[in-house]
Amino acid sequence: MKKIVILTGAGISAESGLGTFRDEGGLWSQHRIEDVATPEGFARDPELVHRFYSARRQHAAEALPNAAHDALARLEERWTGDVIIITQNVDGLHEKAGSRGVLHMHGALSGALCAACAHRWPAPLQMTPETRCPACDANTARPDVVWFGEVPYHMEQIASHLEEADLFVAIGTSGQVYPAAAFVQEAATYGAQTLELNLEPSEVSADFAQHRFGKASDVVPIWVEDLLRDAA
Repeated sequence: MKKIVILTGAGISAESGLGTFRDEGGLWSQHRIEDVATPEGFARDPELVHRFYSARRQHAAEALPNAAHDALARLEERWTGDVIIITQNVDGLHEKAGSRGVLHMHGALSGALCAACAHRWPAPLQMTPETRCPACDANTARPDVVWFGEVPYHMEQIASHLEEADLFVAIGTSGQVYPAAAFVQEAATYGAQTLELNLEPSEVSADFAQHRFGKASDVVPIWVEDLLRDAA
């Protein structure tokens, strides 16, 4: 086994204090997805959307990676083949843990994007409808995140990695958001072994050949150590 492709979702960051869509009482539960995570919502009320993402950006800046993030960085460092991390998360915790070359298919809270000229730059902690693009000076700045109804980033690269994977692993994903929910089927079609590491079975759990359930900070480090030991 040479190439490991790993998909991570919100569940891997939950123990770092960053809530998932389904958490009760969290930031997401206070807003409708249609209002804060769609291009239409941004067009209707950019102030609300900027306020929401500024809060998320602040939380992410203060958050620390947990044992699951650390274990994946350790796997990347010690594995003799390729380890590719594709993340649905926008929090940057994989990089804080030391992972390199992470594919952020849903963008990153740390980035800003000009809706007028497509220029990208590091986002300030607080953005408002008055935030101006440093390239064209238009006040059309938005978070550089992929909203519902938009095409995720890096899809051609991701497709190539799924085709080449010897092992596909999903960690902390709900299996409710496409196209990521279909990655397991795609990888399996090309012959990859498949493994789900999750707190509980996802919506696409039946598509995985193997499963380990529990907190990410418990199951991911154990799986990494088992993998490295077996490969030694």
